[in-house]
Amino acid sequence: MSKCRYSTNWMGPVTLWWYEERGLLNDKREITEHYSCGRIDVRGGDTDSTYGDEIGVPPMRSEDWETFGAWLETFETDDMWNLKQLVLMYERFNPKIRWANK
Repeated sequence: MSKCRYSTNWMGPVTLWWYEERGLLNDKREITEHYSCGRIDVRGGDTDSTYGDEIGVPPMRSEDWETFGAWLETFETDDMWNLKQLVLMYERFNPKIRWANK
């Protein structure tokens, strides 16, 4: 059986209202802190679907999304891990992910 491989798939947030609700716009209505969210696509291993599986990822700072995604591209497991397991492993060797306030 092949190893599970992971990659991020960006999906948002894409509207200014999301940033406005969280006070992340300046007086010129420019975003002051960028966030990204989406999913992790999982291929190989014990995934149930021919097309792989996916794991939802809530918003985090865009810089963290980039480094987490780059790390995921290098990471493989024997079976499919969930988001909590992936984040815990990532944060053992990298800065903590800065998640968005709800």
